Amino acid sequence: MTSIRNIVVGAIIVGSGLAAATVTLAAKPNLTEVEFKKMDTNKDGRVSSEEYAQHARQMFATLDADKDGKLTAAEMDAAYQRVTGKPVGSAALPAAEKIKAVDSDADGSLNVEEYVASSHAMFAKIDSNHDSFLSKEELLAAHAATVKKPAA
Repeated sequence: MTSIRNIVVGAIIVGSGLAAATVTLAAKPNLTEVEFKKMDTNKDGRVSSEEYAQHARQMFATLDADKDGKLTAAEMDAAYQRVTGKPVGSAALPAAEKIKAVDSDADGSLNVEEYVASSHAMFAKIDSNHDSFLSKEELLAAHAATVKKPAA
């Protein structure tokens, strides 16, 4: 289930122009640390872009409910509801818009290559010190920025 959470977060980050993510992780504050450990496959205390991309591939596989190699808005909506327990309408950006933002072949769905490409852009955004690695602090800071509620 945590992989589903991360992919929803990733998709929302990408779909929002890499500026914001979902608030779905707020209920589990240690989730980001757990996911960081999963991503850091060589256990060196940092996540490379390759490790991050591999994690994105795994998350894609989790979200692709019918295993057809395409991530649809319906699959993203279903994952959002499973993860958050909230109706899809409460998402900051509709799934179709998230997909449209990174759908390079304009077929209305994402294939794994498109999803991984979006993860590279997301990685660059999160890598605040531009050292080509993500520290746990950078990932936590990115998460903290995404769970802030917009000003009323």
